Amino acid sequence: MRIIVYGSLRRKQGNSHWMTNGQWLGDHQISGYALYNLGHYPGVVVGEGQVYCEVYRIDASTLGELDALRTQGGEYKRTLVQTPYGSAWLYVYQRSVRGKQRIDSGNWLLRDAQEQS
Repeated sequence: MRIIVYGSLRRKQGNSHWMTNGQWLGDHQISGYALYNLGHYPGVVVGEGQVYCEVYRIDASTLGELDALRTQGGEYKRTLVQTPYGSAWLYVYQRSVRGKQRIDSGNWLLRDAQEQS
């Protein structure tokens, strides 16, 4: 199975250790989503824009661990999206983004550049 990640699970980010047993397949941009800064991590919601992501092949155990991390308390919902590497699971933020900063570039790694401009 595959997962598409856009924030703290990406390479060299704070939670990238969760992807240690995954196989990186490549980068991808998903359309029809907007990226928001939620503080120490981001969230994507359905909306206008593109989000820069990484696609991984993972096993069922890793998916279960990520579900426990991301879906606890209903903060995220896992949805299936299409990528050049096949269908992949994406965690979509389920709470309000009112008052949260949208990351216009769609790239979590460039969030600090936006704050400085």
